Amino acid sequence: MLAPLWLLLIMLVVFVACIVLARLPNGLALVLAAIAGSLAAGQGVPMHHMVEGAFAYIDPILLIATAMVFMASLEDSGALGSISRSLMIGLHRQPVLLIMGMTIFIMFPGMITGQSTATVLTTGAISAPVLVALGIPRAKVGAMIAMSAVYGMIAPPISLPTMIIGSGVDMPYTGFEIPLLIATLPLAFAVNLALAWPHLRRIDLQAVLPGLGEDHAKRYGFRLFLPLVIVGGLLAAIRMIPAVSASVGVALVFMIGALAGAVTGRRFNLARSAQRSLRQALPVLGILVGVGAFIQVLTLVGVRGMMVVEALALPSFWKYVGVAVMMPLFGAVSCFGSASVLGVPFLLSFLGHNEIVVGAALSMFAGLGDLVPPTALASYMAAQVVGEPKYLRVAKYTAIPGIITILWAIGMILLANPIARIIPR
Repeated sequence: MLAPLWLLLIMLVVFVACIVLARLPNGLALVLAAIAGSLAAGQGVPMHHMVEGAFAYIDPILLIATAMVFMASLEDSGALGSISRSLMIGLHRQPVLLIMGMTIFIMFPGMITGQSTATVLTTGAISAPVLVALGIPRAKVGAMIAMSAVYGMIAPPISLPTMIIGSGVDMPYTGFEIPLLIATLPLAFAVNLALAWPHLRRIDLQAVLPGLGEDHAKRYGFRLFLPLVIVGGLLAAIRMIPAVSASVGVALVFMIGALAGAVTGRRFNLARSAQRSLRQALPVLGILVGVGAFIQVLTLVGVRGMMVVEALALPSFWKYVGVAVMMPLFGAVSCFGSASVLGVPFLLSFLGHNEIVVGAALSMFAGLGDLVPPTALASYMAAQVVGEPKYLRVAKYTAIPGIITILWAIGMILLANPIARIIPR
């Protein structure tokens, strides 16, 4: 049997070749890389391990699928557009507050789906005309949307990278809400205000309103936003009332919200809306299936154990260098793969630091992979949304925020225990 390091190199080479040369989907490339690693280790094609690994992330897969249906329901009912319009009308004389409000609005889909693409394609697309109307260049608007998408993916209540890291060490996803907010919200506000500040000006509201679409809230009133109230209330009940959490899952909550959205606002075909949203989610769902199989084979052939041992053996300084470089670079392939393959051993290597705060910080490193070229998924899609033909112009404006995010996350690891002591339990 080959040494674990050689097996890892074989799997990575096969994975890159499948993507770059064969142009296969990331999920399928991960599965083929797992098979290659198993064959090289003399294990044949271990179908039971492949199937078991493919179902390892079934809970996140259900969350993404149902959350995407819920977001499509909000979009098609007119609720998201009405919120954007209301923010513009209410805060157009206060551009700084408008930027902060738009930041939370853009982050929202990522917060409930755990993926950046959902943010860019929904609230990012809706917010782009508003931000351009403020006088912000399109490339910077794209960077604001891309950064908000990454921060939204890491923010609570649904942070998939954090869930994946926790599942690797059997750590339940509880108590992460405040550490994840500390990790994301201050940065999101600061980054977007820094990008927008040189261009902020008073808005001619009458000139902007025609481009914001119809005011559905005027027609349907408060009931337009009932799905958000229902989902928010049920998610809060799940976390505060054990009897509710035992009988109502988060995936069911999102489906209830989607059904409510079909009758509380503008009429639309829920089945077609769900089909469209699931088509958008399929690449991410495929990646989760592939990551599960990939990780299962890494464990089978001894690579994962090697990585844990090597991470634990690193000197203190090089641990921080390694996590700051390796996790974002691997995240360019798959932020979920980075969370699982590298996040788990690095979490174990920081034993002695509060594991919840460290897990939240490590998820930030993994999420930054969506900004790393050549894939730079969040930047690429944000450039398309704002109409910027060269996505590298958007990526250029995410470089400094990305470095600041890395330093922020390292600071959270260094101060993990003091941060944990001030967090209410």
